[in-house]
Amino acid sequence: MVKTTDGLTHAEASLMKCDLQGSPRLSAFSKDGDFAIGGVFSIHYKLITVINNYTTKPEPPRCTESLIARELRFSRTMIYAIEEINNSTELLPGINLGYQIYDSCASVPVAAHLAFQLSNGQDFVFYKGRNCSQSNIVMAAVGDSASTPSITIARIFGPFNIPLVSHFATCACLSDKQQYPTFFRTIPSDQFQADALAKLVKHFGWTWIGAVHSNSDYGNYGMASFLAAAQREGICVEYSVSFFRTDPRNKIQRVADVIRRSTAMAVVAFTASGDMRILLEELALDPPPPRQWIGSEGWITDPNFLSFRYCAGAIGVAIQKSVIPGLRDFLVDISLTEVVASSVLTEFWEDAFNCSLGKSNNSYRNKCKGTEDMKTLKNPYTDTSQLRITNMVYKAVYAIAHAIHNAVCQETNFSIKCDKNIKLESKQVQSRLKKVNFTHNGYPVSFDANGDPVAFYELVNWQKSESGAIELVTVGYYDASLPKGQEFHINRNISWVDGGTHVPVSVCSESCPPGTHKVLQKGKPICCYDCIPCPEGEISNTTDSPDCSPCPSELWPNAQRDACFPKPVEFLSYDEVLAIILAAFSVSGACLAIITAAIFFHHRTTPIVRANNSELSFLLLFSLTLCFLCSLTFIGAPSDWSCMLRHTAFGITFVLCISCVLGKTVVVLMAFKATLPGSNVMKWFGPPQQRMTVVFFTFVQVLICTVWLLLSPPFPMKNLSTYKEKIILECALGSAVGFWAVLGYIGLLAVFCFVLAVLARKLPDNFNEAKLITFSMLIFCAVWLTFIPAYVSSPGKFTVAVEIFAILASSFGLILCIFAPKCFIILFQPQRNSKKYVMNKM
Repeated sequence: MVKTTDGLTHAEASLMKCDLQGSPRLSAFSKDGDFAIGGVFSIHYKLITVINNYTTKPEPPRCTESLIARELRFSRTMIYAIEEINNSTELLPGINLGYQIYDSCASVPVAAHLAFQLSNGQDFVFYKGRNCSQSNIVMAAVGDSASTPSITIARIFGPFNIPLVSHFATCACLSDKQQYPTFFRTIPSDQFQADALAKLVKHFGWTWIGAVHSNSDYGNYGMASFLAAAQREGICVEYSVSFFRTDPRNKIQRVADVIRRSTAMAVVAFTASGDMRILLEELALDPPPPRQWIGSEGWITDPNFLSFRYCAGAIGVAIQKSVIPGLRDFLVDISLTEVVASSVLTEFWEDAFNCSLGKSNNSYRNKCKGTEDMKTLKNPYTDTSQLRITNMVYKAVYAIAHAIHNAVCQETNFSIKCDKNIKLESKQVQSRLKKVNFTHNGYPVSFDANGDPVAFYELVNWQKSESGAIELVTVGYYDASLPKGQEFHINRNISWVDGGTHVPVSVCSESCPPGTHKVLQKGKPICCYDCIPCPEGEISNTTDSPDCSPCPSELWPNAQRDACFPKPVEFLSYDEVLAIILAAFSVSGACLAIITAAIFFHHRTTPIVRANNSELSFLLLFSLTLCFLCSLTFIGAPSDWSCMLRHTAFGITFVLCISCVLGKTVVVLMAFKATLPGSNVMKWFGPPQQRMTVVFFTFVQVLICTVWLLLSPPFPMKNLSTYKEKIILECALGSAVGFWAVLGYIGLLAVFCFVLAVLARKLPDNFNEAKLITFSMLIFCAVWLTFIPAYVSSPGKFTVAVEIFAILASSFGLILCIFAPKCFIILFQPQRNSKKYVMNKM
């Protein structure tokens, strides 16, 4: 007989009852089976606070009377799924699954204790003085309902290769297979949820939000993912505060006050259900101004919160609603015997029916009659209308069952054979969980390389019904498997805060309309800005434009500065009043010259006409007519021919005019010299010489204009520099030297003529034309001397108007000063139009 190291035979050791060193936690529900599945749920959310005095052995932490009916439903759903599998002929036929379900009280220390207890069945464990084997091995576990306890359990399970399949632990950190190699989940990672929430906020234009999150792994990691996604979407966060349900009340009050005082209308709450309950209860004491709540799946579907009416209109992401046939009947089919046998069901029964079964300290309650009917009970435990997380529990159990099935069963063409006596290790279950891929009850179940399922969320909205009660309504979905930009879809009307039908506004600054651009406010986030009108010449044609863009050179913004339009083209048009007036004076001057010529021609034999060289007078009147008419070439849109014609015609006709005046001046001087004894100068300046003088002076100007036109002629151009807001059509000079040479030559002749006329002004003839020429040249020179600065400083079409005015003024000066006195005598004082009067000296 072989003995153990402590002197006992193996037979004796096997018959001996082994006592666990320490105090094990009692399971909430348990059942023996061929293979056992563990379960950890946060059935309570508070622990009894125990102050250790270090003089006695501390008791294991115990839960207070804070039962969560929904978590009880989760644990009972696990039992229902296992019973359904045990009755199945296709999945694990002939195998009877057992379960050990525990209450973690949403506590990390309790979760750690439970993890070690569930792991205790592996190989050999240390009992009081002996090594004893444990036959009821846990192949895998379902749980927990929160991320932080799940992290604790997963870390402990990892070295033992025990798979943990969570139904509600969403922390993105759990996707790290280096740290949590045995962790799986049927609920999507918070990374997908954070992206969905950020897109939801962006979709409704909320760029200024508040953020509240649980001070736990679920809340901290989830909010970190959301803030990163929000930043990518251009969303600003006014505040981000965290809390935990066990925090002192003054800290919860501070969080509530931050929400009350904030300017952000939208508040994103990434919290666990237990934490959110504490915050909403604190806010209910002094409800804040209307706030648009955006919730994570951790609390948005909790039916207990629908009683907080100030949260009506809340919207958030939730796990897909599902149906589990037969579940409600199972949940309500509890006998009083089962209730009395379970402390958890006893507490639930007493709370639900407000009576006492005699096992608790609730002596103030009436004793339960035993006739209470669970089917008439309406609370989160019996509510199966919104099965969401419950279905995740259901899928988790089936995933583990499929993994065990693939390890212990063999399928043939006709039957399935399973070996319940096989020595199955949890490591084998883990390896097969990675490959699980099935559809049950219409819902697919599979895991990616990180142990995560395909992310699919419903968008749910808290809407007021006709009766005034708040209901949970599905309004859309988010499917991460769809192409980028198509994941998000809303297919139903949404009820907003205070029952409004319009999307509430939650922005730090109103959108900048087109025509303005955003300028960030100093020391504030990018969502806080001022709307500044675009600078001159620039536009913005989109809302919230970060900057303005200049218009092309030939375009200009409209008054609103949100679009570029062609600049108005400006030139001296015949449609303008100024052009009409100038054209009228031009034609009138030409007519006046023609009428004067006609008068002179009609009275050509009279002494006053013949006295001052009638041939030069007619030539002068002809040149003045051309001078008046050449001003018309300056009116209208410039063209190649009009630009070349206007300056050359002006230069040549004015030189012709000045040449004639110069000839008349020289004639007066020569005539006076001819009256002196012995003088014969008139033979050197007779009519042929006068014609030659006029032709010579005019030819010089023609030569200057020809060289100008050949080398660099004037041409039409669009002047974009004088005015930014309009285009001036004008004639570019081509060669400035040519232009000023033409003007300079005219000025030179005019000055020369003026000097000669001044010299001849006091000659003793009764009708001395030199006086008239002097006065006319004085006007001519004065006009053109003032023309130069006026021409240079005048903008746009007024440059042309100044030039026309100078032409008309000088032309009118010549014709009125030289010919008006003669015409007056011819027409109104004919007695003075005699040789005697003309020849009479003083």
